[in-house]
Amino acid sequence: MKFYCDLKEVSKVVEYLKTLVLDKNIVVLLRGDLASGKTTLVKEFIKSLDIDEIVTSPTFSIQSCYGDTFFHYDTYNKTLNEFISLGLLEEFEKQGIHFVEWGDEKLEELLHSYGFDIIIVQINKLDNKREYEIHE
Repeated sequence: MKFYCDLKEVSKVVEYLKTLVLDKNIVVLLRGDLASGKTTLVKEFIKSLDIDEIVTSPTFSIQSCYGDTFFHYDTYNKTLNEFISLGLLEEFEKQGIHFVEWGDEKLEELLHSYGFDIIIVQINKLDNKREYEIHE
């Protein structure tokens, strides 16, 4: 599924994504260039559920949690081996929705090999709009 919208219209993407992930234990790999809107998508998702928490990119903390079942990771500064050695692979066993910014193909393959359900959201910058491509 593809969506073309500006960052103010990201709620359209969020509503569609919610139909795919709510009430599931799933990993959402967010891919896109710097400032493409990965954190904005997570922020709008959490906001749409009336969870009153500040959502920021966990670039330096690596993981943030919102409520009891929403987890947000950023692997930008970490290799896959560093991510694993920090014990973060085991975090995906927690019941909930796991958003991973910069989740690359290596992480995707590893998660598939462990039997995790995955959705990929590729975000591409197009002038003043974004293309959100969602792969189930």
